[in-house]
Amino acid sequence: MIEETETIEEFLARRSADVEEAVRKAAAAEIMPRFRRLAEHEVDQKSGPHDLVTDADRLTERYLTEALGALLPGSVVVGEEAVHADPAVYEAIRGDAPVWIVDPVDGTRQFVHGDPGFCTLVALARRGVVLASWTYAPARDQLATAIRGAGARLDGRPLRCGTPDPDRPLRVATSHPDYTTKEQKHALLGLWTDGVEPRPCGAAGLEYLAIAQGELDATAFCWEAAWDHAAGLLLVEEAGGAHLTRSGEPFRVTGGNALPFTAARDAATARRVRGLLTERA
Repeated sequence: MIEETETIEEFLARRSADVEEAVRKAAAAEIMPRFRRLAEHEVDQKSGPHDLVTDADRLTERYLTEALGALLPGSVVVGEEAVHADPAVYEAIRGDAPVWIVDPVDGTRQFVHGDPGFCTLVALARRGVVLASWTYAPARDQLATAIRGAGARLDGRPLRCGTPDPDRPLRVATSHPDYTTKEQKHALLGLWTDGVEPRPCGAAGLEYLAIAQGELDATAFCWEAAWDHAAGLLLVEEAGGAHLTRSGEPFRVTGGNALPFTAARDAATARRVRGLLTERA
């Protein structure tokens, strides 16, 4: 519980391990027992056949909503499933209260198909600034953390993005064409050029982790949902990377971004990818 005179930064210094424990326990209780064991009635569609939700999504978000709220009284939770039920919940990201931004199962499609490429994402933000994040891939038992100004770590080991190898094409994970507008498709075509190797993205949180580890050079994403991006963007920043929207500004979790946007291993790569996304405007 946060003390009355305690700042968010002091809370994080004192209780970040408790957040990590809550994330691990949520996955152990609600996700992993259902991994590769989902029954048909535990999977539903939201907006269409490519937009799935499972009992694991709903129950993990419920678990984290209770656990995180108890750790930081006065905070609010903005979770993907809560916003699907009531879009007004999203407005809390723009408010003054500390907000936990939660994606209970990032990569639900992979989870449903028995692919281990999914994760749980939690970020703590206030007034639109992401202060800390937790990216947990339970099927791989990997946990990446970031605290603003204090660096990024994977299983306790410091993470650094490094710089792309100048002798090989840029590896860029992009939004799938099925989830982009005509204008966004046109912008993404800028990546189909010499010196770039674009591919469709998997779970966003794991793509950000790949950048922080130096295994992927950049992303080019066309959607704004804060639960997909907040945790990973801080992870990339604290590992030495950068992010830019099509307008040349950093991505804002509060919304209103010019899309597509990129996150990259360094500022020069972010500018290069952003240039490719805008040259076809």
